Amino acid sequence: MKDNPAFDLEDFMPYLLNQAADATSRGFEAYYKSRYGMLRTEWRVVFHLGRYGEMTAKDICARSRIHKTKVSRAVQALEDKKHLKRTQSPVDRRHEHLGLTASGKRVFEDLYQEAARFDAAMMAEFTPAEQAQLRSFLSRIAGF
Repeated sequence: MKDNPAFDLEDFMPYLLNQAADATSRGFEAYYKSRYGMLRTEWRVVFHLGRYGEMTAKDICARSRIHKTKVSRAVQALEDKKHLKRTQSPVDRRHEHLGLTASGKRVFEDLYQEAARFDAAMMAEFTPAEQAQLRSFLSRIAGF
């Protein structure tokens, strides 16, 4: 492959976004992993159920853009930890509705508060205008 001096990997937007996401995710991961022994997909499932209420795994996949295999593993792990409950759909027994247990709700509340603190600390180096602009740009890129 020819060397292209005009191309700088560290300035390549997908690479830069990936590095930024990884750096910020690792910071928050330290909290939920040490406190609850959770993996990234698990806390994201907890957040979706805590924020939006009972839903199916398929709903979580669509809303979070996480592959169904990862969601399935996270659901099983959260059920094993007694943070999640499954209820069979009365309409179609092939579908299960997922919800947080009382323990899961407490975990969600704690993680929600810690996420807010983490977000505020991470964004503190930016002015309010820069924060709004950054969030707007990232939302547009993500397609929200």
